[in-house]
Amino acid sequence: MPASATKPLRVAVLADSDTRWKWGALTADRVAPREIRLDGFLLRGRATPTARQLGEVGVRADSLREVTAVEFLRAMREESYDVLVLALVGGGVQAMLHGLKRVWEDRPDRPVVVTGYVGVVYEKLADGLLLRHGADLVLANSRQDAERFRAVYEGVGADAGSVTEVALPFLGGDAYTGEHDPYTVVFAAQPSVPASRRDRTYLLNRLVEHARRHPEREVLLKLRSRPGEHTTHIEELPYQKLAQRQDLPANFSLVYGHMGEVLDRTDLLVTVSSTAALESLHRRIPTVILTDLGIREALGNHHFVGSGCLASWDQLDAGHRPGPDPEWVARQGVAAEGSYATAFDSARERIAALLGRPGGLPPLTPYYTPVTAPGYLPGILARHHLGPDGSPLPGAPAADREPGPVRQIVRRAARGAYRHGVQRVAPVIRRMGEL
Repeated sequence: MPASATKPLRVAVLADSDTRWKWGALTADRVAPREIRLDGFLLRGRATPTARQLGEVGVRADSLREVTAVEFLRAMREESYDVLVLALVGGGVQAMLHGLKRVWEDRPDRPVVVTGYVGVVYEKLADGLLLRHGADLVLANSRQDAERFRAVYEGVGADAGSVTEVALPFLGGDAYTGEHDPYTVVFAAQPSVPASRRDRTYLLNRLVEHARRHPEREVLLKLRSRPGEHTTHIEELPYQKLAQRQDLPANFSLVYGHMGEVLDRTDLLVTVSSTAALESLHRRIPTVILTDLGIREALGNHHFVGSGCLASWDQLDAGHRPGPDPEWVARQGVAAEGSYATAFDSARERIAALLGRPGGLPPLTPYYTPVTAPGYLPGILARHHLGPDGSPLPGAPAADREPGPVRQIVRRAARGAYRHGVQRVAPVIRRMGEL
């Protein structure tokens, strides 16, 4: 066996938030045909994860550094990798594909490029997919997503061969075997769903009321981030701040930490549309998707139509426990029946075949170009300081060395001011505008 076939693959992951770093790093480990050396790159922006968030994710890399888009492209030109996972929002993926096409234009030995979605795809399907087109593998987390993804690509005349069915990389844990002592109800909060103060206050009130109705139970509000931190989505009204105004019962708690560890003691998982529901269903934990605020695309709970998991707080308080539909669950990549171990086989096989392709890989060919989307693509690229051809624009931020202490302090202050504006100032201005 050649030595190159036994040494670890060099894998890079570029992520723009804590949840995408978790998805990207775990995906890299699951889709790689053999052992890997993992280098992580965190794209500098509003959601760049803090040290606490990175520690909570629990994923370790051989190296990890924060970069601008231009700094990352320079690293990809100067360093050699076998696989690159782009764990970014759609516009970020598209910008990197064009930038990478430019920096690799004279390199036939470029890495295999992989991208996909962190969780449930319930909005902007066509927009998000076409922004990801051009990667060698576009991962679909379920059979249903794979069918939808191929239909979109084929419908616009784009190559759909990159779509590869897998599953969410962070599913796992022991199957639910029965009630804990005490019986534990967990509400999995989401940063941006629902968005309004009224709706978020309503959900908090119902959760607190459930705790008061059932003093023998432990009721947990599982939070994604602490005030001042950002995750994949902006959270203008953190539940922590809403809870400060309440007289909370003794059996009610706010919890952080790894979702899997919280699920270890969960008897009932309640959410509006969080991906945590899929983690819970994978482990056969009783799971409820709330209908109190309606079943609406804006909430994402429409994705669970047909799941058998829809219910309201009134029904839950009355003792109702919905049961999941096995056929629906199977189509969502949840793999509760035990097929999860093989869910990534096809992706590994495709990557191995691409790595062994004689003569290397062809240039990246995104669907969006200055010809197909002349009024859309330049703006996406410019947000990452790239020109229409993927080259860095004049004055693009790219440091040749680590920022000094003064620059680090200024950067942290700027982020803090931005987050303060999002979570404190913007809601006040919005309320004033509604008067």
